Amino acid sequence: MKNTIKIFFLIALLFTIFLALPSISNAATQVTDEKTLKSAIQTVESGGTIEVQNNITVTGPIVIQKELTIDGNGYTLAGSTEWTSTSGNQSMFTAQFAEGKLTLKDINLNNGPKYGVQSYDGAKVILNNVSITGFRYGGVLANGGNVEIIDLHLGYNGTGANNGIEIDKGASATNNPSLTMNGTLTSDSTENVVRPAENGYLTDFTITNTENTTNKVVIAGNSVILTDENDNVVSESEIPEKATPNIDIKKLVVTIIAGDNLNRIVVDEGDTLTEELLSSSIEIDEGYEIVGFFTDSDFKNKFDFSSKISEDTIVYVKTSKIQEEKPEIPDEPVKEEEKDDVPKTGVKDYTVIYIALMMMSLTGIVYINKKNV
Repeated sequence: MKNTIKIFFLIALLFTIFLALPSISNAATQVTDEKTLKSAIQTVESGGTIEVQNNITVTGPIVIQKELTIDGNGYTLAGSTEWTSTSGNQSMFTAQFAEGKLTLKDINLNNGPKYGVQSYDGAKVILNNVSITGFRYGGVLANGGNVEIIDLHLGYNGTGANNGIEIDKGASATNNPSLTMNGTLTSDSTENVVRPAENGYLTDFTITNTENTTNKVVIAGNSVILTDENDNVVSESEIPEKATPNIDIKKLVVTIIAGDNLNRIVVDEGDTLTEELLSSSIEIDEGYEIVGFFTDSDFKNKFDFSSKISEDTIVYVKTSKIQEEKPEIPDEPVKEEEKDDVPKTGVKDYTVIYIALMMMSLTGIVYINKKNV
């Protein structure tokens, strides 16, 4: 009987351990410095998670060739001034080849000799609540790989000119690069936030905007354009002559000019504009109001709101100063003349009559008195 009970408890213990194995195997590995970070990247199984528990200084590139999530917990990984690597790849993080799928979340990347993050030749990088600033070549490099933006903030990256996200294809890469907007992209600089490279190897690239994205990256004319949530143009970079973007909807730029105020918005080809859209997209000087929309700066040709947009368009807004309306002063009420109840006799002054009557009365009294004497 005792042996049976022991066997029962042993089986129950083994069963409990068996049930706990998945949670144990999926537990995140915690790291506190560069050594433990690089060790965890090597040992954590594909699909696992690494949690950063401290600010870390990085002295060389980190290459990932598996599916991996690095949760920064709000901490910062900063490139050392004594960067020790001399290899060709000097990005802080590189996911490479089809096996590489790196998700960075809740993390800040600061300073480095080339790029903050690179997606190379078929790999995928997902950036979720990530801040990247201070890298000499650029913030993000889509080098024949895919970069997905869920929440990314870019500080100033590059030397001489800003280089936020670079779309490129290296000489050794076999895949074409792509950028997927699936959330929000913000930048401290409006210069080259998204820029196709001009090295000659980039021939095809794809940009996709999901339904979840707040602001978009679009192709309009010969430019890659970053918009805000209201389709205003934030940043624009020219597409190299040899590069061909893959797009589903052709976009056009409408430039709105009101005096010294100018704004540019992106619309779909074939759209029609409305007065409400243009009015809400341009700032008007205080004290002025919009009186019309025209196709020329002389305000001779009115803009046709019924026509569909087929090319980049300029709309001139005519304004005029608002006239201050003076308050109306009400007329003073006409005073009614007091009613004269005295019978009209044609004599305007009755004083003479009163004196004459008094004299006649006195004369009569004197006469009567004399007669009675």
